[in-house]
Amino acid sequence: MAERTSSGLLTMMLEPTPAVAMTLPAEVREKLAELELELSEGDITQKGYEKKRGKLLAPYIPQIQGVDPSLQIDNRIQSSSQAVLPGSKHNKSRAANTRDERFRSDLHTEAVQAALAKYKERKMPMPSKRRSVLVQSSVEACTPPDTSSASEDEGSLRRQGRLATSTPYQGHGHPAVEHWFNRVIQGSSTSSSASSTSSHPGGRSVTTTTNTTAHAALNANAAATALADLMAHTQLDNHSAPPDVTGLSERTSLQAERPQVASVRGVSRSYNHHTSVMETADGCEWRGEGPLSLMDGVPVNSRVSSKIQQLLNTLKRPKRPPLREFFVDDFEELLGVQHPDPNQPKPEGQQMSPLEGEPLGTANKWPPSLPAALQRWGTTQPKSPCLTALDNSGKPVYTLTYGKLWTRSQKLAYTLLNKLSTRNEPLLMPGDRVALVFPNNDPVMFMVAFYGCLLAELVPVPIEVPLTRKDAGSQQIGFLLGSCGVTLALTTDACQKGLPKAQTGEVATFKGWPRLLWFVTDGKHVVKPPKDWYPPIREASNDIAYIEYKTSKEGSTMGITVSHSAMLAHCHALTQACGYTEAETITNVLDFKREAGLWHGVLTSVMNRMHVISIPYSLMKVNPLSWIQKVHTYKARVAVVKSRDMHWSLLAQRDQRDISLSSLRMLIVADGANPWSISSCDAFLNVFQARGLRPEVICPCASSSEAMTVAIRRPPEMGVPPPGKAVLSMGGLSHSVIRVDTEEKLSVLTVQDVGQVMPGASVCVVRVEGTPYICQTDEVGEICMSSGSTGVAYYGLPGMTKNVFETIPVLSSGLPISDRPFTRTSLLGFVGPDSLVFVVGKMDGLMVVSGRRHNADDVVATALAVEPMKFVYRGRIAVFSVSVLHDERIVVVAEQRPDASEEDSFQWMSRVLQAIDSIHQVGVYCLALVPANTLPKAPLGGIHISETKQRFLEGALHPCNVLMCPHTCVTNLPKPRQKQPEVSPASMIVGNLVAGKRIAQACGRDVAQLEDNEQFLYIQEVLQWRAQATPDHPLFLVLNAKGTVASTASCLQLHKRAERVAAALMGRLNTGDHVALVYPPGIDLIATFYGCLYAGCVPVTVRPPHPQNLATTLPTVKMIVEVSKSVCILTTQAIMKLLKSKEAAAAVDIKSWPMVLDTDDLPRKKSPQMYKPPTPEMLAYLDFSVSTTGILAGVKMSHAATSALCRSIKLQCELYPSRQIAICLDPYCGLGFALWCLCSVYSGHQSILVPPLELESNASLWLAAVSQYKVRVTFCSYSVMEMCTKGLGSQTEALRLRNVNLSCVRTCMVVAEERPRIVLTQSFSKIFKDLGLSPRAVSTTFGCRVNVAICLQPNRLGKLAEQGTAGPDPTTVYVDMRALRHDRVRLVERGSPHSLPLMESGKILPGVKVIIANTETKGPLGDSHLGEVWVSSPHNATGYYTVYGEEALHADHFNTKLSFGDTQSVWARTGYLGFLRRTELTDASGERHDALYVVGSLDETLELRGMRYHPIDIETSVIRSHKSIAECAVFTWTNLLVVVVELEGSEQEALDLVALVTNVVLEEHYLIVGVVVVVDPGVIPINSRGEKQRMHLRDGFLADQLDPIYVAYNM
Repeated sequence: MAERTSSGLLTMMLEPTPAVAMTLPAEVREKLAELELELSEGDITQKGYEKKRGKLLAPYIPQIQGVDPSLQIDNRIQSSSQAVLPGSKHNKSRAANTRDERFRSDLHTEAVQAALAKYKERKMPMPSKRRSVLVQSSVEACTPPDTSSASEDEGSLRRQGRLATSTPYQGHGHPAVEHWFNRVIQGSSTSSSASSTSSHPGGRSVTTTTNTTAHAALNANAAATALADLMAHTQLDNHSAPPDVTGLSERTSLQAERPQVASVRGVSRSYNHHTSVMETADGCEWRGEGPLSLMDGVPVNSRVSSKIQQLLNTLKRPKRPPLREFFVDDFEELLGVQHPDPNQPKPEGQQMSPLEGEPLGTANKWPPSLPAALQRWGTTQPKSPCLTALDNSGKPVYTLTYGKLWTRSQKLAYTLLNKLSTRNEPLLMPGDRVALVFPNNDPVMFMVAFYGCLLAELVPVPIEVPLTRKDAGSQQIGFLLGSCGVTLALTTDACQKGLPKAQTGEVATFKGWPRLLWFVTDGKHVVKPPKDWYPPIREASNDIAYIEYKTSKEGSTMGITVSHSAMLAHCHALTQACGYTEAETITNVLDFKREAGLWHGVLTSVMNRMHVISIPYSLMKVNPLSWIQKVHTYKARVAVVKSRDMHWSLLAQRDQRDISLSSLRMLIVADGANPWSISSCDAFLNVFQARGLRPEVICPCASSSEAMTVAIRRPPEMGVPPPGKAVLSMGGLSHSVIRVDTEEKLSVLTVQDVGQVMPGASVCVVRVEGTPYICQTDEVGEICMSSGSTGVAYYGLPGMTKNVFETIPVLSSGLPISDRPFTRTSLLGFVGPDSLVFVVGKMDGLMVVSGRRHNADDVVATALAVEPMKFVYRGRIAVFSVSVLHDERIVVVAEQRPDASEEDSFQWMSRVLQAIDSIHQVGVYCLALVPANTLPKAPLGGIHISETKQRFLEGALHPCNVLMCPHTCVTNLPKPRQKQPEVSPASMIVGNLVAGKRIAQACGRDVAQLEDNEQFLYIQEVLQWRAQATPDHPLFLVLNAKGTVASTASCLQLHKRAERVAAALMGRLNTGDHVALVYPPGIDLIATFYGCLYAGCVPVTVRPPHPQNLATTLPTVKMIVEVSKSVCILTTQAIMKLLKSKEAAAAVDIKSWPMVLDTDDLPRKKSPQMYKPPTPEMLAYLDFSVSTTGILAGVKMSHAATSALCRSIKLQCELYPSRQIAICLDPYCGLGFALWCLCSVYSGHQSILVPPLELESNASLWLAAVSQYKVRVTFCSYSVMEMCTKGLGSQTEALRLRNVNLSCVRTCMVVAEERPRIVLTQSFSKIFKDLGLSPRAVSTTFGCRVNVAICLQPNRLGKLAEQGTAGPDPTTVYVDMRALRHDRVRLVERGSPHSLPLMESGKILPGVKVIIANTETKGPLGDSHLGEVWVSSPHNATGYYTVYGEEALHADHFNTKLSFGDTQSVWARTGYLGFLRRTELTDASGERHDALYVVGSLDETLELRGMRYHPIDIETSVIRSHKSIAECAVFTWTNLLVVVVELEGSEQEALDLVALVTNVVLEEHYLIVGVVVVVDPGVIPINSRGEKQRMHLRDGFLADQLDPIYVAYNM
């Protein structure tokens, strides 16, 4: 946060509005707003707009001392050294004297420091972690007030004002939400002296904070500058977003705000193409939107420079957005397209011509092949040393002479060819491939094996020693060996003993490896060849000599084949380029199995009879100075090292005084092509020049596995031009253009040359993508090389070989530059002056983000330059890109030191983000810190990048710290949806008629035709009638957890028990009194319900409190009792005790309970007479339920509605006294209550009641009961279905053995008030298919508060189906999820992208009519259009029963009328979005069947970026993203999307989920997740219907009650 500053400057910069307001008259401001509107509508061009605007503003801009206004801005910004606006992060204009002119190689570090100096004292939101010592402080202090009622500006001001007072929080190190929120909302001015004033169109200004002294600074000069500022930058914002959806979207207030926005945000915009987190934050608040307009505005930080914006506006007039109803949403139109910046640098040089190296010398002394060289030295100079191996203490263990190498190689060759056989056939034939598996500390054995293979004409394939069966990348090596047909592996005795073994004692087969025979090459296993046997020594041919492995960027391993002639030519070229002479001594620190270590230390050394001192990696780890000591001891002329080795030796050099490097004539830096090698070289020279190291002996080189050595700086004695350095603009490089930059700039890359092209080679630079056109001289491209000394092919991959090894570069005219093919080197670079080659990166490290190229190595260098380095390990940083939402996103992963504190690491991470942002102008998507030593290692130290990336994407990295910044780097989100003016209802109808669409309405069968013979208006009369007519007919049967019958009731028994209750109530209560029934599921509940009706009381069923969880369940009971105005509670003795217990007293006020009666032992008294209601419209009972949004809603059910409901269900399900149905539902509200308490009495069928609670102890209870009683119709809830699929999924076999058979089930209906959960119903059907469940049996129902039963799918199997009474099968359609967000239904094919399956909600009940209405205009909608489901039926509830007198507010829920068309009928609004679709199927009556599809509750939907999202869709994506996510819930909080995931697994996986969740929501829903909360299983509250209580969760999160494992705030 910007600290308090005494200078008025900060205030002035933040608040130019008053100045502008003072300067411009109201009419000018109005005209500006009009112009602005014209431009945004496309009525004038950008040019015209600027001209008119210039005229308007001309009189008001005083030219101060003739200086151009835009320059004044520059000065003003420069002068404010300590108060730079967070927005103006990368002003390119920087004080010129910040650094001295002399060149220093730690330039990069300085640049980073300079970049970071601008972010002094900035606090980022620190994630909170459960094990963190820092307690998260409460959030309430910072939840911004709801702005929905205020006008836009007032809302934002009030919020700023309120936050401005919350400074005390900033002093403490709370990693809490406030910090972040203050920052997001206010960006920089949270100090209490900040005053924010907003001018309204009417000129009224509102000042929130009292302290207005800051305005003194705003003199006329300031006003002028502010206006100039406005002048220069307002046009940036003409793509301004619609205001936050919570405010009122008035066009005017937006216009008035605009100048303000521009003047603050514009400052930074014009200087760079690129904005920061902070800027977004300011910008969004200044516009007066919700605290994060990143989510609902046009991405505030679309990195579009003002120039592009102008270009866009000039080139294309914006198309008028299409009418909302008739819209096409194709992907291209959706995603923000990254337009190339018209001002980006373009190459201007001429086309380059190929660069030729000096001709290859043809000295006669050169042998015809490498084996010939070995034979020559082995026989003429047998005592000459060839290779000295060292142990881990640096002592020489063994020196191999040329004589020994020759004889031992011969022995091995003979043994391989003649002594290995299978079934009398020789195992190996010349040309076969053989794996060489040698550890890095045994160069001697490797060299013998390598030359032994060459002498036997076998092809060696050197690979790493696989340490474990699951080594990073070892599987890929296995694929390589398999594709090369390797059957034999050579190794040493020690190594073979160390390999993992199978039970048989043989070496275990590694994952993905072919079966190998392991052969130990130590002396005792090889035999001496007979006297007359000589290996064939041939001239170098084009046959394969050896295969070198290479790992690609994606992690796949390729084998590069090198022919004998290429191997020989490469040795010639190296000898010539390096001036190697016979018997020189060379120190090799590199891996001798591949690349430069192999070329110099194994091949070229033998050609020239040189002596190699091989330094193993294990020794370097112990003593980084060892190579320098060996150079000194052996007076080595040449050393081959990597920049890492130079860096390590610097850290350890203090102990050594007496070493001299004066013998070195050449220090070959094998990775001289790396951007940070230059600083290692310079620093190394700085220290060791005093010890005899001459500057000119440092020779960087560039090489690649495919092309081998490409270029190397020649040793000084060859008379070559002096080395070159280039300071290049990173901005230019990101567009592949070379621009030499002055060193004052922050974002520059300093590179050193890698010398001249190899002798006998020709080099050119080609474009990276597409046709290989030759680059211009000032353009960066991929270096290609044509020479006899490059690799030949990728083994077994002809297609890739053609692309890489047989490239034909072409001129711009399309003609090839030569008939020789070139090899792509995978190095990116250019040819500089003096024909020096410069390399700026590698193809493998190339990351193309929004069309600009960045190099992973450069980003690593920047991260390493961030001080202090004490939190992470230097060499352990991986940078790679992952593809999310159709662009590459940069990920940085580093290993954290064990002693680093949470806060320190977090500080370092935020600095790294800022540094990369400043220097590379690119946002980092994710920065993760992992514990020390957990990143997968490459064979010789270093990080295995592709494996790290793989783990990141699979969620297997297990980081200990994560920072995601999607807001800054995701700039291609689709534009937020602009709400178009509504189409009027009349035009809608006309439009539908024209399009030939019918209006969406549907109804069940007509009840009048299906009239029941039992004309009872009151349900209690039905019970009395049944008690007389069929007294012993069983109505109810309740099962307990063991599956045995707990209680039963016949018609008469139920009647008698009800009479007793009525008798108890009549003396005590008046008719019409409300009575709460608090019972566990069972007969008592049903009996007391009818007892209340007998006594004329109104029953209210209430779920009893949970004894183990009184704190959360008892308040709900209390609330229902109070809201329903119950005067009495009926319950059992046990619950009565609980209600009045001490534990209860802790949760609620137990003294305020109304009268509590227990009905366990009522006297056998008959009530005097039954109460008969005067009219059927009288209230029968109240149905209370807590909605998913946490609202307690009670609905009133009249006697008429109750009977009508029973009648509809009876007709739909064909229920008769002879039938049995099984019900596994909660009996407290909705359809569950109706089926449990009402339907059996009305229809006379027997209900087998299974309380869902019992399933927790016996999951198979319900299905076993269905099977035992051969039930044809059964009802359950989703939570029951889930318990069965999760609990019994693996036990179907055991159930079958217990004779559980579900073939009797005709229909199993899931009772729900939500969109059908198709995945659950399908998996249920699939799992229990084995027990005979018909795949067509499962169907869904739909009800809601206004009408508890709208759809029920009746039984459709068996005889009834043949008689035609059953309805058609429920249909499933697939809709486009993207269209759904725009409130449209677009049907697509199954499996198409973005498709969402929706299952019909069931068949509409008799007497029920349904229409679909527009939520806003209340006009009727057409077929297959999304709108609110309205329902009309005799069993609609008559209204909400609330205590707060809010009837008026909800009245229209129950009696509302269409605004057009049939305006007379009365409907009830369900509050659910859905659509009707006429299907091809026909009903029993022969009519076409209308299917109702419910999409989701309106209350639950999230409105983000102007679109409507259903939480369930986002949650489904999230649950799919990682196997450890058990459950997920999403909600919004101040326009941020919060995702809560339950982690099923170890806590170390918690942070893996953050990136995966963010990725999947971006990819599939185009939303940026604001907060990811990882919690324990069971934290997400779920109600009895199995629905998530997202609002409860939200309240718990805000009150900090979730005890999360981790909370990540995505920047």
